Amino acid sequence: MQRRTFLKTVGVGAGAALTSGLVTSAWAQPAGANGDIRVAVIGLNIKGAEHVKHLVTLPGARVVALCDVDGRILAREVELLKARQVSVFATTDARAIMDRNDIDAVVLATSDQWHALHTIWALQAGKDVYVEKPVCRTIWEGQRMLAAAARYGRIVQAGTQSRSDPGKAEAVKVIKEGRLGRIQWIHSLCYRRREPIGLKLPWYPDWLDYDRFCGPSAMTPLARNQLHYDWHWQWATGGGDLANIGVHQLDVARWFAGDPALPSRVMSFGGRYVVNDAGETPNTQLAVYDFPEFPVCFEIRGLPEKPGVKAMGNARGLREGVIVQCEHGYYSGYFGGALYDNDGKRLTSIPGDGGEGHMANFLAAVRSRRAADLAAPLECGFISSATCHLGNISWRSGRTAGNEEIGQALNGYPMAQELFGQMQKHLAVHGVELTRTPFTLGPWLKIDTPNAGIAAVGGGDPAVLEHARFLLKDTQRPPYQIPETL
Repeated sequence: MQRRTFLKTVGVGAGAALTSGLVTSAWAQPAGANGDIRVAVIGLNIKGAEHVKHLVTLPGARVVALCDVDGRILAREVELLKARQVSVFATTDARAIMDRNDIDAVVLATSDQWHALHTIWALQAGKDVYVEKPVCRTIWEGQRMLAAAARYGRIVQAGTQSRSDPGKAEAVKVIKEGRLGRIQWIHSLCYRRREPIGLKLPWYPDWLDYDRFCGPSAMTPLARNQLHYDWHWQWATGGGDLANIGVHQLDVARWFAGDPALPSRVMSFGGRYVVNDAGETPNTQLAVYDFPEFPVCFEIRGLPEKPGVKAMGNARGLREGVIVQCEHGYYSGYFGGALYDNDGKRLTSIPGDGGEGHMANFLAAVRSRRAADLAAPLECGFISSATCHLGNISWRSGRTAGNEEIGQALNGYPMAQELFGQMQKHLAVHGVELTRTPFTLGPWLKIDTPNAGIAAVGGGDPAVLEHARFLLKDTQRPPYQIPETL
């Protein structure tokens, strides 16, 4: 099923047809002084701060507002802009951003649980949106975002920057031309060392509005050492490295595959090993995706190559990125890459820049008012994000299983079986005996592709199916609910 058909089946095409022309574009009037695009950035700790630093260098863009629930981080960024003679409106409440008429576009770099609601608020306020990956925390949230974008007719770019990498585009073109023959499988990977996030008595941060920080997610006390960034490893606010880094790699894998809709089947297994902390997400994980033409695997290793060192292992010399195995050779790369023959001899290098022009591409589409100009439109970011979430839903719906059972579950997927063997060896180096602390094996999920739903689970257990379907939406906390109707 192609992307256009998929989007119509989840109601976006119909919504666009019914509401076209109901919303007057803010760009019918001048955007601001000298025609600048007036931008607000919400979420400033790491990626948001990078966006601010980049935006002030882009011609035709003007940073006019900053928002972060943490006033300390907000003050830091305000002072950095003051040093550049840039004065901005600053607030710890995103709703104050949405209320302003002197803001044309919003850049969102908050924790994941806020992406959908902030996007919808901005769209309702007549603003264009650049939303970081994953674009949503749950699949239902992403569907509401798509409906809102269609309803309000705004420009929405997903923060999957590789889509603006000319080197990656060249690699995709070369593979599609068949220079190395047909694709057989794709191995996407993230071998990135993750330190323990700590485990302590429950506590609340007293320097900010914690209710507002949590937003739609449950306002439970923290047990990790720090508030920021390590929210990635809690299910209420993040999705582990599958949703954090995997969304980049799986988005690229989908690009090589011709941008298909969701896979027909998904399963995942793994666990959290060696670290004794408050983290909930796996630090060792393999997700297997059954796309129509070939399988795609995404692998996580959060532990170093061996105890006592910082260096990570690699797959064909790669620690992060994608390996696209074809009949007569393979592509391997992330920021740039190369083509190799099947003996590992480099055939040609393909340099890349990681997508440095992604924000400029968004701003150009804001000016042109053509969503077709976007390198990573919302629907593309949604399908890649949903692909990640389905892998996590399988794992979260799983149970402990022995190596033999996992091997049987991987029958018909020799690449996944090979990676499973390598994972066992990697953990054994760290003293992990899977006979004592076995992997969690998620069921195969049969995907209802047109509706981004789950049709069935392997084994047919109705309780497992009910749990997996619950995770498609999860819960939302009043008063931060995403509206059912727009």
